[in-house]
Amino acid sequence: MVISPIVGLYQLYYKQESIMVKKKAADPSLKGKKPINTARRREVKQHQNPGHIKNKLKRSEMYGKYLQQKQKQKSEQRLQRAKQVEELGEDAPPKAAPKTIDNTRILDATMVRNDPDVTQDEDTDEFAPYFGGEAPKVLITTRPRPSQNLFYFIADLQQLIPELHFYPRKSYSVKEICQFAANRDFTHLIVLSEKAKQCNGLTISHLRKHADTCLAGPTAFFKVSSILTSKKIPNHGASTSHVPELNFHGFETRLGHRVGRLLASIFPHNPELQGRQVITFHNQRDYLFVRHHRYVFNELKKEAVAAAKQAASDEPAKPPVKARLQELGPRFTLKLRWLQEGTFDTKHGEYEWIHKRKEMDTTRRTFHL
Repeated sequence: MVISPIVGLYQLYYKQESIMVKKKAADPSLKGKKPINTARRREVKQHQNPGHIKNKLKRSEMYGKYLQQKQKQKSEQRLQRAKQVEELGEDAPPKAAPKTIDNTRILDATMVRNDPDVTQDEDTDEFAPYFGGEAPKVLITTRPRPSQNLFYFIADLQQLIPELHFYPRKSYSVKEICQFAANRDFTHLIVLSEKAKQCNGLTISHLRKHADTCLAGPTAFFKVSSILTSKKIPNHGASTSHVPELNFHGFETRLGHRVGRLLASIFPHNPELQGRQVITFHNQRDYLFVRHHRYVFNELKKEAVAAAKQAASDEPAKPPVKARLQELGPRFTLKLRWLQEGTFDTKHGEYEWIHKRKEMDTTRRTFHL
């Protein structure tokens, strides 16, 4: 019998397919048992964040267990560290410094660290006369039709800043007020703005022209928040007419130095130490915390000092004077929004720096001051 080549090809194809489809014989140890199919098994992901759990009660329960586990790990590390210190003593490795947003910040290219060029520039800039002993004269005004709450804040600022003069805004523009103040030998202008009867903005403009460039400025705008007047501060003191000392901390970049010198130029630089008053501008993560304190020395009673000397004759005696701080107020926070060359001119003025959040605040560890 002759088989055609086409039929032979079909027979060969089906024979190979039957061989491929034929199941593999089960192992004799698996009699009556169904083998486990491991081909489609998926590894279950371990979620530390329970946000994927839709049930609120279960989610809060899982998060509580996560916090307990985290606290347990910390306590175990603490005990292990204590045992290591007991065993090794002074040879124990030093304690690791905790990582914070401040000490892990991304270093800016304009960070200033004992740069002689920066020092030389600051000795000849527009604020140099005030650091040399010249007294500033500051005018403060408000937005048109201010609320009553704004005047309480102005009253506290007049206790904070010496030589601060208030003039009502009326219907004048900021440009007209700048010209008015410059003609009357004012060196700085402060304009307060508000929203919903709360102060939310502060503009500072330097009005005196520079000797070399014959240009006034700069002008800076700050967002104001967390205002607490003197009367609302518990156990506050009353400020006196003494010229306060200044404490500026955390201004590390070129922009920070310029903003710090602008803020420092509105205060006289001949402090009267007998008043024991200090004004602090503390920069932390580009927020400027403003505080006003008086440092107080409390002398211990003679009987307490004598008893302490008799009780610990071998030990060094404690000092008979104890220092503490008393807050005077006001208390508020500033956030720089823009810095402009010259006096106030939002239409035609050139900006030295503008805070653009979407472009600049790409990470939490990026700071500009």
